[in-house]
Amino acid sequence: MRREWIQIVGIAWTLVYAAFIVWLYAAQPRNLGDVATSASVAVGAYKIDEERFQAGLGLFRREQYAAAREEWKLADPAQRDARTQFYVAYAFYREGWGRVYNDDQLLRQGLAAAERAIELSGGALRADDPELKIQTPVELKAEIERELRRDWSYLNPLKVLRERK
Repeated sequence: MRREWIQIVGIAWTLVYAAFIVWLYAAQPRNLGDVATSASVAVGAYKIDEERFQAGLGLFRREQYAAAREEWKLADPAQRDARTQFYVAYAFYREGWGRVYNDDQLLRQGLAAAERAIELSGGALRADDPELKIQTPVELKAEIERELRRDWSYLNPLKVLRERK
């Protein structure tokens, strides 16, 4: 009887170890902090750092978009919070928007962040921020796609009069 239990425990430990290796391969953490974040996401205990989020929001309102995105990256390292991803997308949009020409690379990164926000929230997120002219990630995605579109309106010289949202 004892020999059977030793075999069962050995098989169980082997399966747990194999599952851990598969999880490490899938999560691809770069450091121990990433391991902890991935584990908290896996068990449903993930929360953003609200203090860092608010610091990023302050930087965003002072139009320091790159610094704001860095704060939000630290606040939401797993990119699992829809509200944070919405603000990241908005920061990319505002930094990439230009009266004469747009920075398409920044707008594409904003589009990816807006799509993450839509996916995470199911499209139901609404930012109750009176300083923002765009309140939902769906609207933001549509605005970024409009800015990325290249058609005859792109050559219109009156586009310098349009307003950034």
